This record gives sequence, C-alpha cells and structure tokens, in this order.
Amino acid sequence: MKTNCNLKSIASAVALAAATLFPTINSSAANTTTSIPKTITLTREALMDKIKGGWAGQAIGVTYGGPTEFRYLGRTMADSDNIAWGDIDYISRTMTNSAGLYDDIYMDLTFVEIFERHGIDAPVELLADAFAHADYPLWHANQAARYNILRGIKPPKSGHWRNNPHADDIDYQIEADYAGLMSPAMPNTASKISDKVGHIMNYGDGWYGGVYMGAMYSLAFITEDVEFIVTEALKSIPAKSKFYRCISDVIATYKAYPDDWRKAWNICHERWDSDVACSEGALSAFNIDASINSAYVVIGLLYGKGDFGRTIDIATRCGQDSDCNPASAGGILATAIGYSRIPDYWLAPLKQAENIKFLYTSSSLNDTYRMSFSHALQLIERNGGKIEGDNITIKCQRPKAVRFEQSFPNLEPSEKIGIGKALTSEYSFNADCAGIEIRGNASSKQADYTAEVEVTIDGKVVEVSKMPANGKVRKLEIFWDLGLKQGPHTISLRWLNPTDGASVWMHEALLLKKSK
Repeated sequence: MKTNCNLKSIASAVALAAATLFPTINSSAANTTTSIPKTITLTREALMDKIKGGWAGQAIGVTYGGPTEFRYLGRTMADSDNIAWGDIDYISRTMTNSAGLYDDIYMDLTFVEIFERHGIDAPVELLADAFAHADYPLWHANQAARYNILRGIKPPKSGHWRNNPHADDIDYQIEADYAGLMSPAMPNTASKISDKVGHIMNYGDGWYGGVYMGAMYSLAFITEDVEFIVTEALKSIPAKSKFYRCISDVIATYKAYPDDWRKAWNICHERWDSDVACSEGALSAFNIDASINSAYVVIGLLYGKGDFGRTIDIATRCGQDSDCNPASAGGILATAIGYSRIPDYWLAPLKQAENIKFLYTSSSLNDTYRMSFSHALQLIERNGGKIEGDNITIKCQRPKAVRFEQSFPNLEPSEKIGIGKALTSEYSFNADCAGIEIRGNASSKQADYTAEVEVTIDGKVVEVSKMPANGKVRKLEIFWDLGLKQGPHTISLRWLNPTDGASVWMHEALLLKKSK
C-alpha cells in the first residue's frame, strides 16, 4: 500500500508525539517516573466491585461485538453501520443459543478452575493438560498448541514459533484477563502468571498481547485514568519489540489527534497490519495477529475516554477480531470504574445471565467473581499486602519489562501458492523460499482416522505428517519448515495410507523469505 499525503502528514505528527512520549524507543521505558503509589487500600466490597467489573465488562463486550466478528477485514465499520443491543434477556439468550461466542471467557475459566481446584501454584503441566483435553473447539495458536501437547511437545515448546507457526496470533491475548484480575495493582505478578500459561500456546508478540492485557487489568485497580493505564502497562513489554512499537504508535496518534480514532486506525493499518506466519492471515486482509488486535483494544480505551459504551463500540468498529477486542477493552475499563458504575443500559441484561454456566465449564459469572476474589486475596498476601478485617492493603508494583522474544526472526511472507485440490497420491511443486507452510486438512467417515503424509524436500524425506480427521485434535498445516536455506526447493507430498471415505485437502502454500 502506498502512503497518501494525508497519512504522511499524520505520520509526521505521530512521530513528533512519539519522540516526546517515547524518547528512548530502543530501551525499556520502565525507569520513567510514575505516579503509582507504594500501597493502596480497598475495602472488600470495593475490591470485589472491580473484579466483578472486569468479568462483567468482558462478557458485555464480547456479546456486543459478536455479530461483527471477522466481518470487517482491513477496514473499519462505518458510523452508520448499526450494531444491535437487545432487550433485558439479550445476554441470557446469547449465552444459551450462541454459547460458543464466549470463548474469551470459557478459555480463561479453564485456568481459573485449575487454580481453584489445585491452588494458585498449579504446575503448568496441569494447566496445559486441561487445555489440551477440554471439549471446546480451538483455532490458530491454541489448536496448534493442543496438537503439540497431545503429541508430546509440552510447554513452553508447544507455543514456540518453531513448533507453532501461529505463535504471534491473538490467542493468549483473549485468555489473559484472569491473570490481571487475580493480581490487583501487581502487574509483575500478572506477568509471571502469563509467563507460565501464555507460553502454552504463544511466543513473542503473541505472548506480549496477553502480558499487556494482564498488566492493564492489574493497573486498573489503581486508577480510572485510561491513558495512564495503557501507557504504564506498556512498560511490561520490551521496547524493541514490534508489539511495543505498534502500541506506541496508537498512544502517540491519540496525543496528536485525540478526537479522531480513525487516524490511529489508519496509522496501524499502514504500519502494522501484516501477519508474518499465520498461513491463513499472511498476505491477506484477514489478520489475527496479537499486535494489531491489541492496538484496536487500546484505540477503544483511549478514544472511548472513559465512556463504557463508546469504548466497546470503537473497539468493535476497528474490525478484525471484533468480539474479542471490545471484550478486553470493556473488561479493563469496567475494572477501573467498577461493576456498580457500568451503565444500567449495559449491565441490566448481564444481571439476568450471571447464574448461567458457561459452555465447557462448571462456572457461572457469579462463581467466577468468587473464585477470582479468592485468588486475588491469596496473591495480595503473598506479595506483601495485608488483610485486616474489611480493609485490604495491596503493595503496588511498578511494571517491569518481561524478556525480549521474537517469533520468526528475519522472515517475512513473500508469496502464496494456491493449490485448492485433494491429495490423491503425490503432489509436487517448486518454491523459492527460506520457509514454507502448507495449509490443509484431513477428513474421513472414520472419526479416529489419521492421514499420514510423507513430505520430501529436495529429494529428502523430512517428515511424515500426522493429520487427524477429528476436528478437535486436527493439525492446521500439513507441513511447515521455517528454517530452510533461502533458494529454490522442490517440495513433494505423498499420502501414505489412503482409505475409502477419507481425503486430504491442500489449501495453499505460504512462502517466506529472508527479510532485509
């Protein structure tokens, strides 16, 4: 895409704002003086009000954005495009009739319920096992991680980009709310939890999405100043990462243009709307990358200016994963203002649904409020806080940058080769690349059938790919290798165990090249 004159002028203003806001872009911003107090004291009621707000805001946001999910790819919704909000039973009906919409929440609850049953120090093996064997369907980084875990590749290797070409996708970003809500005013504690859980399915920018969301939730217990929350939480992210630079652009654009959220969207689209290695999203309008979707959360928070309805509406109108993004934005803002201050227009329908158990879980919202409150009390005491009668004093933490990670270093997508046919016996093609991913799937009348596909590169067998026909445990790519020597290669696929009623479909091949 060529930058037009208007975007160039916007970019100049953003660069000036960024130079002021982030003068040391190549070093951590964690040394900047902040107004985080040493301690805060909340009553039990006030702490619970904020925890309830976080979960409630998330449930409202995902319900509101649900009908728009991935309908707006690489474009925003117009102001004239109506997003419906129903009657008093709207959320109850949605939770009953479209229960799968709430993956933002039932995914979180996988980990919350393990902490409840096995303690907040539950080992990652338990968390990963519960995740991998859960009944819910998964996609992208989550599904790739499930496949890895069931094949013996355990965390953190299950989320590493070498084993998971979806490592930078949004998955842990939408699942990290629990970490911030159980770590009130303690963003580094939230990051520590996310280090363990987030690497089950993500790495690099994909992991940073969850770290950042957890830090924003955590800081929302200290202040209602949304601008402070998004800026301070960014100190949890290494400054040289793509994720940090993307979110910095949003904050700088907001400083330069505080009344036009589409200017921030345009800058993000111009600079950051490109997926590297997701075989479905790379070189297409579809983008499930954590960086751009986190940017849309921040656009909603900043330009919503503390108004709950406007916050989730803007996050939705940014497009892409437009149910998950308003869920995160709504949850963070509602943590800051508290459950009791969510406008009744939004809260009243939720109150009718608080005893409904989420699909694939044994927990309702009311159960979730209680569990998160209990986990928060334990972490507050563990981290130097005190519980004295009705008063809870929390020892606040200044966010520190987690370690630097980068998925797919020195790689960028170069071409997609459309295949669009079934693998009958053997299929070969030539590709000039430094990495390749071949997207496909197996199907069969036999639910337990697993196709075996032999993959040969330049005459050498490099893998026999196991492709389960069962969608729950499917493999998203027939094959990938992100460590090839740059140059021409011949790739061949051969189906080793064909049987009646089964097929292997080849969608396309994504080629990657060395970046400059």
